[in-house]
Amino acid sequence: MPDVRVVSLVPSLTEAVAASVPGALVGATDWCTRPAGLDVTRIGGTKNPDVERIVRLAPDLVVANEEENREPDLDALRAAGLEVLVTEVRTVPQAFDELERVVTACGATVPPRWLAQARVAWSGLPEPTTRSTAVVPVWRRPWMVLGRDTFAGDVLARLGVDNLYGTHPERYPRIPLPELRDAAPDLVVLPDEPYRFTADDGPEAFEGARCVLVSGRHLTWYGPSLARAPRVVSEALRAAVR
Repeated sequence: MPDVRVVSLVPSLTEAVAASVPGALVGATDWCTRPAGLDVTRIGGTKNPDVERIVRLAPDLVVANEEENREPDLDALRAAGLEVLVTEVRTVPQAFDELERVVTACGATVPPRWLAQARVAWSGLPEPTTRSTAVVPVWRRPWMVLGRDTFAGDVLARLGVDNLYGTHPERYPRIPLPELRDAAPDLVVLPDEPYRFTADDGPEAFEGARCVLVSGRHLTWYGPSLARAPRVVSEALRAAVR
């Protein structure tokens, strides 16, 4: 059994730790759906973890993310004497570095194979011959889109798609639907998380636009999914429908 007991507050990191250091995880959030069948104590959501339950698990390490988790919760865990490792992931290269830091802290003695495969997949990408513009909603009611400095925005940029709101002052701005339509993007990229956009829920709001339904895990998660993300997201972009 691994020597390090780990609680993960981030679905991406849960999958990464489970794939790299089997048995290290003792707790994860209710939203940690990968790997399937993960048998650990559930400790609430990413935004509202049960701090007392986490403390009772007596983990050696809690892994978190500056975007997904709230500072008051992390401060409460630290105040209880727990070590908290907080990641910052806003680009693909940064994801690789942070993932190696996390799995090493969790007890991995060598970089996992999936991480090496992901590095190869992304380093071998050809330079896009054409570029498109996009708006990328991540929520509706109200409509929210990718703004500046986001991991998903960097994923798309490396695949030839430029986020029209990539220079917005906010990272996830609320933009009225008429303004999104008036932006006249080449593409509207609709992931299936955090909001679950589907063929029947999302494209109808952008009549006449080329809409792309894409796997949210491959667009927004940083972990084992990174190895297949370039192919999965690229295929979705090519399949954009009018």
